[in-house]
Amino acid sequence: MQNTLKSAVTFTGVGLHTGKPVRMTLRPASADYGIWFRRTDVTDRDPMIPAIWHAVTPSRLCTVVENAAGVSVSTIEHVMAALAGSAIHNALIEIDGPEVPILDGSAEPFVAAFLARGLQAQAADVRAIRVLKPVEVRDGLAVARLEPSDMLEIDFRIDFAEAAIGRQERRLNMSNGAFVRELSDCRTFCRQADVDAMREKGLALGGTLENAVVFDGDRVVSPGGLRRADEPVRHKMLDALGDLALAGGPLLGRYTGIRAGHALTNKLLRALFSDPSAFRIEGCGSRVGEKLPGVGVHREDLPSLRRQAA
Repeated sequence: MQNTLKSAVTFTGVGLHTGKPVRMTLRPASADYGIWFRRTDVTDRDPMIPAIWHAVTPSRLCTVVENAAGVSVSTIEHVMAALAGSAIHNALIEIDGPEVPILDGSAEPFVAAFLARGLQAQAADVRAIRVLKPVEVRDGLAVARLEPSDMLEIDFRIDFAEAAIGRQERRLNMSNGAFVRELSDCRTFCRQADVDAMREKGLALGGTLENAVVFDGDRVVSPGGLRRADEPVRHKMLDALGDLALAGGPLLGRYTGIRAGHALTNKLLRALFSDPSAFRIEGCGSRVGEKLPGVGVHREDLPSLRRQAA
């Protein structure tokens, strides 16, 4: 069955790149509505923006969706991952600025609020997108690939020169709340040199050591260090789930990302949907539905609560 929130939930914070204050409210929506953004600060044009793969516009640093009127919302990947990882299929996201608040740089604050609010089951079947054959895109050394699987799996590999990051890889079956337990608390990360370069260009104005993990050579600059030894690759998996959520329904397939980013994952979705023989849309029976991300998640699965209890 499809799910929506039982009631509205509001977040306030700043945009990672703009540094501007923003207020965002997620509201329940009817079955088959999907995920939409509404820019409440826009009154002279269409303020509605669909969270769908073909609305994504080119951006190297984050995921941006834009409508035909040129109205956009950026840095949507963390809230999209939280929605997918909490099994929320329908919601209207009202936002009074051009960028989703970064909060602590992870998806856990979103997930915690969703679980506290509770979900409302809806009388409509979830329609999943089953990958029928391998689809792959490349950009230099970066690779993104989808292959057939009975459930969503994410396999990610990164390789950075910084000794504090280095080469990391992880593979996860995303069913049974794995996203919430294993990935939701992992924060966005960057290198100190990248921070300096972005700020010279007027970017990352809302970035702090409290909402991103900053690395400098063999040092973790952010206070408190890492939440997990391989937090960077886990965050890349979080991003991938958020970008894959723009497929318009849960994917049944194995995603492999090698040095992949937001743009390449979107290019992969475009390649998938450009080939009708590569996918099939199907209703989820109980056997398949039980394997979808977010099914059976409980508040006790939140990593912050599990750390406190340890």
